[in-house]
Amino acid sequence: MRLSPDEIQFISRRIVKTLVAAERLEVDDERRVIEGIARVIVDDLSVEDRLNEEAREVLAQHMTHMERSDITYSEMFKKVKRELAKKKGIVL
Repeated sequence: MRLSPDEIQFISRRIVKTLVAAERLEVDDERRVIEGIARVIVDDLSVEDRLNEEAREVLAQHMTHMERSDITYSEMFKKVKRELAKKKGIVL
């Protein structure tokens, strides 16, 4: 995951505070809303983490082919990840 729990909490608080200040959001329990937003962020980042792991597994299975081709691991990783995301309907 690219963000620490503290960063996720900060972002979540900032979203709620900004929307409340702009009168775009009314909340009865600000803490509950912040925790809900944090959960959504964590869930979304977890989806990408799982996608990265799946891309690594695919590349491990095709390592011999990659060694014979003129493509770097990072280039192939990005390509495989994009294809997996497209196949699964995940927006990166």
